[in-house]
Amino acid sequence: MSFLTDLKPDLRWLASGFLLMMFSGFGQTYYIALFAGHIKADLTLTDGSFGALYAVATLASAVVLTWAGKLADTIPIRWLSAGVMAGLALTAVLMAYTYNAWVLALALFGLRFFGQGMLTLTAMTAMGRWFNRKRGRAVAVAAMGMPSGQAFLPAAAVAVMVATSWRQSWLYAALMLAVVGIPLFLYLLHHERHPTRGPMARAGHQPDDRRHQWTRSEVLRHASFYLLMPVILAPPFILTAVFFYQVNLVELRGWRLEMFASTFSLLAIVNVFASLTAGSLVDRFGARRLLATYLVPMGIATLLLGFSGSVAVLLVVMALFGVTMGCASATSGALWAELYGITHLGSIRAVVTALVVISTAVAPGLVGLLLDAGVALELQLLAMGGYSLLMAGWAVWLVPRLGAIALSDGIPAGG
Repeated sequence: MSFLTDLKPDLRWLASGFLLMMFSGFGQTYYIALFAGHIKADLTLTDGSFGALYAVATLASAVVLTWAGKLADTIPIRWLSAGVMAGLALTAVLMAYTYNAWVLALALFGLRFFGQGMLTLTAMTAMGRWFNRKRGRAVAVAAMGMPSGQAFLPAAAVAVMVATSWRQSWLYAALMLAVVGIPLFLYLLHHERHPTRGPMARAGHQPDDRRHQWTRSEVLRHASFYLLMPVILAPPFILTAVFFYQVNLVELRGWRLEMFASTFSLLAIVNVFASLTAGSLVDRFGARRLLATYLVPMGIATLLLGFSGSVAVLLVVMALFGVTMGCASATSGALWAELYGITHLGSIRAVVTALVVISTAVAPGLVGLLLDAGVALELQLLAMGGYSLLMAGWAVWLVPRLGAIALSDGIPAGG
């Protein structure tokens, strides 16, 4: 209960971050994939052509994001977020009126850029900038918006599709963003949080002004950033690959697709509790010290998927995936402010978010190519599990180096 009591004065700002993460779902793979069958049928696209359009749109969004992410350092979060949600709403309308591949490519780009990219970047940048002593818990609460969206948005979309059409579902998504999302967000954030001012600053919320505030160019010139990337990109790459090929996995193991889909509720519940727990641990021990821990559950889970087709094992796997997803969101959300400061946080996060987006675009294609080349899915899962455990050990080795960065008042040697 102390977790919630301590955060009670900040609920307005936490709720705004939660909303951004939840509405980012309209641009996430789990939501867009619901319409794949209808889109391919209406536009007479093959699996390959639709997949190629999706990959190109995702990669293009990552490229633009490296520039657009800088806006989070110059434009108030309130107006930037409202503008991004408006862009996402217009893109949803475009999806409803998509009748050829070119318009579809533009719509997919908008969904990936505004949804998966800018909304998540803005939410995590805000939590990192607004909070210091409670940063880990703030990131965890905001990150709960993601599983909440997973629990609500697909069910709502399917209900609308059954009652009307898939195009109507996108119009309702636009309406939800325009009529509910933007006004509610502007109400919650009628003034932004400034932890360096007033009683909150005196309570210990302000960042340490004595430490070095890294610029993006300094970060990109330092070796530790690149040493850290294999750890950071492992969860989005592996989880995207597993979930994108869930139909292949279901057929391989002899499960029913409905049964497999039902286990996502377990994943979402575990995700929430893991995120809250990790948020408290981040505030106590630091994000960098928890990097190794969240890779281990995913490693064990993918090894289990590679070895066993038991339904009981599937439940364990989804719970372990939930632990990794919850811990990863809380840890990585707080990590960049902890390491590099908050002054240029938006532009630094833009690079990281772009790399995450690229990894989610590459994963389905790479796994698909290996499947076409005759590399069994079970073998690929075992390789993913082994890689996760290897990166956990790598993260342990990195902790002292990252500690030198986090505690520095200048750029550590080795850059």
